[in-house]
Amino acid sequence: QGTGDNEWYTPAEHVEVVRAFLGEIDLDPASSDVAQTVVKAKAHYTKEQDGLAQVWAGRVYLNPPYMQPDIALFTAKLVAEYQEGRVTEAIALTHNYTDTAWFQATAQACAAICFTRGRVAFVAPDGRKAAPTQGQAFFYFGGRVAEFAKQFGPLGFVVKPS
Repeated sequence: QGTGDNEWYTPAEHVEVVRAFLGEIDLDPASSDVAQTVVKAKAHYTKEQDGLAQVWAGRVYLNPPYMQPDIALFTAKLVAEYQEGRVTEAIALTHNYTDTAWFQATAQACAAICFTRGRVAFVAPDGRKAAPTQGQAFFYFGGRVAEFAKQFGPLGFVVKPS
């Protein structure tokens, strides 16, 4: 359930799917040193480094802060950096708030979305598992949609927005 906490990390098993698909994660722009023990991106930005103020490039994995306006700002930044060509491929993990403006904009810009079967049990800095009240979605930006569908299909169902 909603805790009010904004520091929740992607479980290792989901990061492994992302890493296996991308080959390597060049940048995690909304991260922490603790999260990097699992994500292992070549570079990451912490809250203090303000990932929104930085240039993003390469293969990006984004698990943004879910509070407003941060989630909208981070997903918009991902879309912009991808459209500018600096981000070559990206996967973003968010809740499946399909009715929100930021979700609609991200869905229209991405190549595919995997809606998870079941809910992702995010991990707190102290190791506690979250019990989200809604499902999640992995957005994919890039040209390997068939490969994305094959890799992420076991996690849920994959759609290609029109």
